[in-house]
Amino acid sequence: MSASPHTRRGFAAFDRTTSIWGPVTLGLGLLISLVSALYAAFGTGLGITGLELWAAVGAVVATFGLFAIVEPVSYFPILGRSAMYQAFLIGNISNKLLPAAIVAQAQLNEKPGTRRAELIAGSAIIGAVLVHITTLILFVGVLGTLIVGLLPPAVINTARLYILPAIFGAVVLQSVLALKSIRTTIVAVAIAGLVVFIGLPLAPGITFLATAIAVILTITVAWFTRSKTQPTSEPEVPTAVPH
Repeated sequence: MSASPHTRRGFAAFDRTTSIWGPVTLGLGLLISLVSALYAAFGTGLGITGLELWAAVGAVVATFGLFAIVEPVSYFPILGRSAMYQAFLIGNISNKLLPAAIVAQAQLNEKPGTRRAELIAGSAIIGAVLVHITTLILFVGVLGTLIVGLLPPAVINTARLYILPAIFGAVVLQSVLALKSIRTTIVAVAIAGLVVFIGLPLAPGITFLATAIAVILTITVAWFTRSKTQPTSEPEVPTAVPH
């Protein structure tokens, strides 16, 4: 079913707005971050030299630079262009925004990669940010210190140990349910297991590259093992009812 002229015009206007304001807002965020960091380094009398600054930048780029390539490639099929601008401006993508988008798409029975999935992801990110800010104010700012002070240290240590695995476990499960592809799921699990349990023990030097290696290998193997049958056409966003 093809989209109506009204829907196509709406998407075209949406894409034009995204292509303008997405880079502008990201650029402003980058500028504000750099100005703050540079002022802290050179405007507060800490005595940091330019050589020390570039050495620190080089160390960060060498350690995390690959993620600047891997993460956009990994997130784009799920989030889409407009939601990508939102996510990278807000941050906490893997443990907050991406799970919110995946859950929303799964609940609405929409596979990632469609225009409707992109709009769902953007709406889910807005909701996640509103919930996050509200809970930070109420439960962290108001009640957090009180609750942590009342909990035994053993409970706090146990929570710290299992919170991150629980979050990523939920993300993996939602990703599998949203993808609905047994073949790709098996490929991803197998390659991740090979990298973690065989690759890292044999070559500990690839520790910081393990995620990138697993993602790239998964994409490559999944591509060559994909179903060769012609996929069915994706459903279009319902046409808006004129008033």
